[in-house]
Amino acid sequence: MDEFQRSWLLAQLGPDTDPADLERRFVRLRSARAVALEVLGERRAKLLADPLKVTVDGVVTMDLQENLRGIERQIETVRQTPAPDDPEDEGEGADTLTMSVMVPSRRYR
Repeated sequence: MDEFQRSWLLAQLGPDTDPADLERRFVRLRSARAVALEVLGERRAKLLADPLKVTVDGVVTMDLQENLRGIERQIETVRQTPAPDDPEDEGEGADTLTMSVMVPSRRYR
């Protein structure tokens, strides 16, 4: 994993993410996007393992539903944005040549 991929992963996952863990995952998965999706999937699974909302009447209410929605939005963002190790030809119309014929909108006499 090069420095550009590492910085992209830390930007997606937060600066407190262990770089050694990211390196091990990258060696196994061979893609920065796959590493980010795996880490986010684990975070999502950890949230789902516990109750999302806990209420102790008159004392405290803890609601983690927005945290779950935030991680799901982040997963979608990682899926849709380009990763630093994506092949160049996957972009939409990077080197596309389009031709069209221009005709006047009304006829001249």
